Amino acid sequence: MTLASHNEIYLNQADAYEFMISKQPELAGIVNEVRPYKNLDVLDLGAGSGRLSSFIAKEAKSLICTDQSSSMLQLLNDKLKQQGLPQLWSTIEADHRNLPIPDSTIDLVVSGWSICYLANTNNENWEANLETIMSELERVLRSDGTIIIFETMGTGTELPNPPNFLTSYYSALSNKYRFNHRWIRMDYDFNSVEEASAHTQFFFGEELAKKIENNQWATVPECAGIWWKHL
Repeated sequence: MTLASHNEIYLNQADAYEFMISKQPELAGIVNEVRPYKNLDVLDLGAGSGRLSSFIAKEAKSLICTDQSSSMLQLLNDKLKQQGLPQLWSTIEADHRNLPIPDSTIDLVVSGWSICYLANTNNENWEANLETIMSELERVLRSDGTIIIFETMGTGTELPNPPNFLTSYYSALSNKYRFNHRWIRMDYDFNSVEEASAHTQFFFGEELAKKIENNQWATVPECAGIWWKHL
């Protein structure tokens, strides 16, 4: 799938995307282990439909959710309102490289499956994009701030096997930007093989759908990488 096709999905199939990722484990424990977020000012960069924001909003002092998709942000906003929480969050349409956020106002940045769209090697400006993003994150963070990044390490695979166009980005996170790194399983747990195939093909394509059917997977294996850094 291309960036353009995923952008189209985020704009026009936000509900389908939300249903698919609802079949994965929640990440509250992982984030809390790296940096307890209770009473912190948090930025969810590329927040999407609120995979991370939906639990962070319950305990954070404040939460800013940025994304380029207005459809995703509307879904996120509706989801947080349905939780009946005090509205301590805001949503902003923004590019990762130009955040409308004041300097030194954030304690924790989380970003799930988002920076990769600007930092993969199919984008000829990926290195400059990543450098600009890192500069922006360090600008908005306080001196003791933390960055936590989640990205794919392979869908339909039981061990890490990331796409080739992401490996240079991952190497840069570890070697140039000095992030710590580990991986976890983030399997999709559907009710049936048919549901698994039907609700992943729109995003991952026909090849994965065939693999699901051939392996009779109601649970679709996925690996995710976690990169984190304390300033």
